[in-house]
Amino acid sequence: MVQTPSPQRRQKLAELISDDIKRWIATEGMVEGDRLPNERALMELYGCAKGTVREALKILEVEGLITLKTGPGGGAILHTPSMEPASRMLRNFLHFRSLDGYQVYQLRRLLEVEMAVSVVGLLTEKDFATLEANMSDCECAQSDAEDHRRQRFLELEFHNCLARACPNPLLAFMCRFLNDMLRDLVVVKKAYVPERKQFDKANHRYHRELVDAYRAEDVERVRTLMDEHMRDAEGHMSALEAEMAKQMLIVPETLAQGSEHSPLLQMFQQQQQQ
Repeated sequence: MVQTPSPQRRQKLAELISDDIKRWIATEGMVEGDRLPNERALMELYGCAKGTVREALKILEVEGLITLKTGPGGGAILHTPSMEPASRMLRNFLHFRSLDGYQVYQLRRLLEVEMAVSVVGLLTEKDFATLEANMSDCECAQSDAEDHRRQRFLELEFHNCLARACPNPLLAFMCRFLNDMLRDLVVVKKAYVPERKQFDKANHRYHRELVDAYRAEDVERVRTLMDEHMRDAEGHMSALEAEMAKQMLIVPETLAQGSEHSPLLQMFQQQQQQ
């Protein structure tokens, strides 16, 4: 049976206005700090009500393109968006598609290596100081679970530091986005429990050797190290997910014992009993 494609949703007037404003921003070459026309001017331009203009401006604010300020001297001020809103929306989209570590590393194995090579010779002394501080913080991790989670985040931040120096904005975004995906997996799958000393040592070693290769501006050494690092990290992620799969095979009594730690689970159980 052939399914009829669902009709495309008709855009609201506020969405059409926000799209037109974005095109205008691009064609005029506006920069951060520039102001958009005031509400009255936009109402006259588009022939619409104040509520529609405000909704359009709110769309732009949510997307991180403008900041809305009230009072004298206020209005819509152009703002250079950070990657976080875009990354968050894309992660929300993928959240319902059962993404796992293997799928993330299918891309990360390729992109992280290319990003790493692209920044050879571009790192400043400030960048090196940031990387050194990051490695020092990782080495100071203690044995409690919260500190292990922090260590996983620090290890990902090492790669974000490299991505911020990447001259290709698309490649930099994709690498940082994949790191955000892994950060989410760390939280959901508790990838910092149980203690994984072998993973810690491998990360420390690769990061140290990468910094040394960057200082020597050795392109091939950086390429080789990052490729090995990604394959090693993927192996640890696969082992972790296998462990977590075993832990999910628990009896209802065990689940009930842990329910006090999850208000959402408690609510679900109460609804099931009603």
